[in-house]
Amino acid sequence: MPHTPEPTTRVSRLRAVAIVPARVASTRLAKKMLLDETGLPLCVHTARNVARATAIDRVVLATDGEEVLAAAARFAVEAVATRVDHKSGTDRIFEALSKLGGDFDVVVNVQGDEPELEPGDLDRLVGAFADPAVEIATLAGPLADERELAAASVVKVVRDARGDALYFSRAPIPSAAHPRAGAPAWRELARRHVGVYAFRPRALARFCALGESRLEALENLEQLRWLEAGGRIRVLDASRVPLGIDTREDYDAFVERTRGIRSGAERPGAAAQGTAGSRGPTGPSERTPENR
Repeated sequence: MPHTPEPTTRVSRLRAVAIVPARVASTRLAKKMLLDETGLPLCVHTARNVARATAIDRVVLATDGEEVLAAAARFAVEAVATRVDHKSGTDRIFEALSKLGGDFDVVVNVQGDEPELEPGDLDRLVGAFADPAVEIATLAGPLADERELAAASVVKVVRDARGDALYFSRAPIPSAAHPRAGAPAWRELARRHVGVYAFRPRALARFCALGESRLEALENLEQLRWLEAGGRIRVLDASRVPLGIDTREDYDAFVERTRGIRSGAERPGAAAQGTAGSRGPTGPSERTPENR
């Protein structure tokens, strides 16, 4: 009697690949993907951290530079060469996926300068695709204070009752300028976006085919093209808001945190139930466009 495969909507059957865009020509911090004062290049840190997620079957660096390919080979990390002229990490992972082969249910886009994402959050991100209605999913965490709510460098998101994004913005959303009596506090509804995305492969293809939208151009937020086209993005609560790396100061702080972890210190970041710690309105911003 032939074996009948189990439904692919079960979380245990979802096959996920994480593709880490690692562009060499960063602007604010030169060649940051290759910085290695911890003993590992930054992009390798990110790839190894992502590999700790049990729901992810394969982790691949997608790069435009020979130096990253060489570093990946040196530390036994899979990598694929992609074009130099991509405008965003999403376009880069789409090209990389076309070169990988394999039949994946979920493609996770983790930026190469995010070495401190919580692996359990990545597991839950993949698990969201057990719901067949989910085509794209992302993460969000708490805002620390009203400064973060107001800061244009901090991307905010508000959700509907199902947990799908209503809108992402650099502006303070939701506004509490004219609340009704009994309205909830803004902290109950506002969330800070964490710039990691997961796609079904067909949704990734459609996303890249859409091209830049009006709202995307105005806010400089790539995910708005999907919402403007009528799509939905599931937004899950992150257990911890990671500290991304944009500047030399960010990297120096990461080196110190890494040394602390080796000494048994607590994993860094802002816990969902806690405060923002050292991050602030000039901390990790939305870094999807590859011009950083």
